[in-house]
Amino acid sequence: MYDLIVRGDAADVGVTDGRIAALAPELGGGAGREIDARGLLVLPGLVDAHVHLNDPGREDWEGFATGTAALAAGGATTCIDMPLNSIPPTLDGASFDAKVEAASATAQVDFALWGGLVPGAVDRLDELAARGVVGFKAFMSPSGVAEFEAADDLTLYEGMRRAARLGLPVAVHAESAAITTRLAARAVAGGRRAMRDYLDSRPVVAEVEAIARAIVLAREAGSSLHVVHVSTGRGVALVAEARAGGLDVTCETCPHYLLLTDEDAERIGAAAKCAPPLRPASEVEALWRALGDGSIDLVASDHSPSPPDLKRDDDAFASWGGIAGCQTALPLLLGAAAARGLPVERLVELLATAPARRFRLPGKGALEVGADADVAIVDARARDPLHSAELRYRHPISPFLGHVPGGRVVRTLLRGADVGGHARGRLVVPKAP
Repeated sequence: MYDLIVRGDAADVGVTDGRIAALAPELGGGAGREIDARGLLVLPGLVDAHVHLNDPGREDWEGFATGTAALAAGGATTCIDMPLNSIPPTLDGASFDAKVEAASATAQVDFALWGGLVPGAVDRLDELAARGVVGFKAFMSPSGVAEFEAADDLTLYEGMRRAARLGLPVAVHAESAAITTRLAARAVAGGRRAMRDYLDSRPVVAEVEAIARAIVLAREAGSSLHVVHVSTGRGVALVAEARAGGLDVTCETCPHYLLLTDEDAERIGAAAKCAPPLRPASEVEALWRALGDGSIDLVASDHSPSPPDLKRDDDAFASWGGIAGCQTALPLLLGAAAARGLPVERLVELLATAPARRFRLPGKGALEVGADADVAIVDARARDPLHSAELRYRHPISPFLGHVPGGRVVRTLLRGADVGGHARGRLVVPKAP
């Protein structure tokens, strides 16, 4: 007797006490309730390794209540929240505790936390590790918020050495501050503030140089490295080369780098501003090739919304540089992947299995006996264009409005319970290596 059986085409999923107890065709034994998912995709709940949910302090941008509702609507059952944008940022034990308290009150999906690596706080990494962060995030260029300072090379190197002793990875936002800030200042001084001027101020070389520098520092420090939101084929190639040379290094890209181009940024405006910026179509195709050959390890949304008044079309440099995308990642990528011949299984690996494995999240990212019964049920036949009324974000701003998805998430289960019903998210900490 199971608590729940999800009836699927290839196999049924039997759930007991919130975990998967059996996987087999036409499970017998009965259940307290059943879900008929035949004719639908039954997938593991996604693990979004890069979100900004901003509780406490900036929940008016996006808090755990609205952000996790959006994640669940997109099939995600676990997220890893970044340490900046909340006030205070997650830089020590006390701020970690404050974040967990805020998240536990309203989160509809499970959550893990990144800790922050900033100048003057390297000695606080130990208390963050003791509380259960998945790793430490550093910016190699200005973060956009005053509370989270960019890490200079010495801070990054010393932080990597400390992280190596703690057995945790360092994640870097890899753009050269020297290149991007001076190009931006030059454009603004010349009165050039259009989206094209912003795009030109963050060239490919700024990303490539910073990734190369982070790899050198990680190798010297003996640290595990994760490069977030890579937007260029050359950046991915640097990571792949370093990995082939024995460095423990991975990288992610994001749906917006796979679905939008620099021309889209100019057409859409502030809703499509991000850092690194959107790239030419040739880079989009390079990233898709890297997804297919395994050079990119995982895909994360980098969900980073803001209030509408910070998304300014009159000044691209003053506008907030973040895209809201956690709800639409799976539906939109299902269609784009099918058009390029990328199997659903590979997409599931990138969006669920690989992030859970990389950040050692127990019970997450796979449909297997013993795992948490986290399930996304998807109707792959749904083709209605995306409308703002569907978005669960605090502010329904998206560069993807009007895009046609490759399916719709019709039900999301967290440990066997319907998200939005009795499901309540809780903190997940990485298992020991």
